[in-house]
Amino acid sequence: MPRYALLILPAFNRVYAESSVRLTRNELAVFSARGLGGQVLSSDETAIGGVPYVTFETAEPLSRAHLALLSNLSSVYALFGVEDELLRPLPVHRLDRLSSDLITIQKYAGKTNEHFTKLLLNVTGLATGKGLGERLAVFDPLCGRGTTLNQALMYGYDAYGLDVDGKDFEAYTGFIKTWLRTKRLKHTAETVPVRRERALAGRRLNVTFGLSKEAFKAGDVQRLTVVNADTLKSREFFKPRSFDVVATDAPYGVQHGSKGGGGLSRSPMELLEAAVPSWAELLRPGGAMGIAWNTYGGKRAELAGLLTGAGLDVMDYPDFEHWVDQAIVRDIIVARKPG
Repeated sequence: MPRYALLILPAFNRVYAESSVRLTRNELAVFSARGLGGQVLSSDETAIGGVPYVTFETAEPLSRAHLALLSNLSSVYALFGVEDELLRPLPVHRLDRLSSDLITIQKYAGKTNEHFTKLLLNVTGLATGKGLGERLAVFDPLCGRGTTLNQALMYGYDAYGLDVDGKDFEAYTGFIKTWLRTKRLKHTAETVPVRRERALAGRRLNVTFGLSKEAFKAGDVQRLTVVNADTLKSREFFKPRSFDVVATDAPYGVQHGSKGGGGLSRSPMELLEAAVPSWAELLRPGGAMGIAWNTYGGKRAELAGLLTGAGLDVMDYPDFEHWVDQAIVRDIIVARKPG
């Protein structure tokens, strides 16, 4: 029976590292069920040469396509085939199209761990009818300073975001424009006011870029749009059935708070109850919604009820719950739109 070993990235922060093996095994289970035809039969944590690996067995030897898909696990550093007591290096071919500093260069209080953001996007993308390898349109309705948007761009997707915080909007606008110029990517970028009945309804950043001048000229481009406005007004800025993926990190009530009506709320449930139905309308048939949230602010059953009430089917995924700090225990729920 073929056996493989996965070496986890050494760059995890200390707290996330404590959960990384379990999260990797559960992410691997989703990859197997949704992308590998159930090939992974079992997985375990194994020390090899004193170093912890995630090892797993498959029904048949993995194909190049399967190995390429596994290359995008949020935690993967290297893949090996296990042959007796030896490890045979296997090629890692990630979807990444852009420099990794797009993800890592921004540092600010409250930034979501970028490996966790990738995990959220992975398990949500795999729930769609398309999978990770297709060109997806990704929407983060609480995008902050763009961690999810940047991961979507890394994968070659089109990224769309919305956030009510004007300072975050300005910070991300400044960052992405500077980054595109620094990387000398052919692009256009403009920030324009959005008006409704002559009143200012928000601001919109529109970016189009190509990996080369030739690609840009030929129309081989990616698009990024970010709107500075209330997420409860998402339908005013984006058309129904526009996105394959809605992926977001709900406010924890600690760094960000939750703005669902008046003032800040420690629980994200009030905001999600109001916003999820409109977010669901923005999904295309077969699209998927993934939400990360603080379990201290609401139970899984509550959130599952909101998603079901919006016409989505909650996925039977393994547990992604993990401790962040004394006020935050984070988890992920994913639901798919029938179609």
